[in-house]
Amino acid sequence: MIYSDYFALKEGKMVQNPVIDYQDGSLRDDFNFGSLLLFPSSAVKEAAGKMDSDYQFAGLYDLRLKVSQNHKLFRLPEFLYTEMETDTRKSGEKIFDYVDPKNREVQVEMEKACTEHLKAIGGYLKPEFKNVKFDESDFPVEASVVVPVRNRAKTIEDAVRSVFSQKASFKFNLIIVDNHSDDGTTDILKKLASEDDRLIHVVPERNDLGIGGCWNLAIMHEACGKFAIQLDSDDLYADDSVVQTIVDAFYEQNCAMVIGSYQMVNFKLEEIPPGLIDHKEWTPDNGRNNALRINGLGAPRAFYTPALREIRVPNVSYGEDYAVGLAVSRDYQIGRIYKSLYMCRRWEDNSDASLDSVKMNNHNLYKDRVRTMELWARIAKNRK
Repeated sequence: MIYSDYFALKEGKMVQNPVIDYQDGSLRDDFNFGSLLLFPSSAVKEAAGKMDSDYQFAGLYDLRLKVSQNHKLFRLPEFLYTEMETDTRKSGEKIFDYVDPKNREVQVEMEKACTEHLKAIGGYLKPEFKNVKFDESDFPVEASVVVPVRNRAKTIEDAVRSVFSQKASFKFNLIIVDNHSDDGTTDILKKLASEDDRLIHVVPERNDLGIGGCWNLAIMHEACGKFAIQLDSDDLYADDSVVQTIVDAFYEQNCAMVIGSYQMVNFKLEEIPPGLIDHKEWTPDNGRNNALRINGLGAPRAFYTPALREIRVPNVSYGEDYAVGLAVSRDYQIGRIYKSLYMCRRWEDNSDASLDSVKMNNHNLYKDRVRTMELWARIAKNRK
């Protein structure tokens, strides 16, 4: 199959719309090929001969996956045509389509097609998971909330106090990795640390850390607890029971990672579309296979620290959480909590804000690369 870059006609203006190269891990059903796909008829006939499901929505997706099993999908880096832009929503709205309940029928079909493809190429994992014993006890506290931060003077105190207000039956602390803030964030953290010794304020010696690198610094810190729980520096926990709820889920669901749900809000903490992000498309039996198709696993995320110390977090500031989730799910079950655990404030530079095509392509290219590496790892695992 051949596809190409194209021009997009948006509000009467012609703009370049480059697309990205296809990889083995480009398994998401919303991969942007543009509107012009060219197939040799022999490849289509061969793929169609293997299509035995009657899809209402996933027909083209199934075709392209089956073509890719024996043939290359190749991008021509030329702007060969113009298409009219019909979906004028911002990127921050489009990325949540797959968790919208009204699209559930579509997603069920897409998941089925992707799962069939993974089985055909040896990348499918059966619902068999390592048991987590939680028997490592050399931790100063049961849980640590981990917050990487850089220049969030407007929001960091709210985030910290939402942790201070937590009520739990065990000891927990808060590790904040302050990545060389220069807007007053550091002074705020010093003040808060003087109020409560549960706050461990860490400033990296290095200057080359992304969000993932800050996470590695936190989980390897001597103060880190048995469980490491995420909170972004501009967000708030929904109530005072979040830390307890997450830790309970580890033991109840015997998992190495727990993912909750969150509410999208503005800076007045008013709900904004799409509202609750709960990822109910996840199933215990097939979630880790479907994870190779979708673009995110949800939040907030929490980890059994020994497992995360073994895997480590990629030193990047986008997609690091997704990469870790895929790696964890290769061997372990991921637990889910479907009630809202925190309020996610939307910033202009958040990964779910409105992005131009270049940034979107960079993000998608990275996640496709992560999926490619994970797919190869799973195929190798199945061959053992």
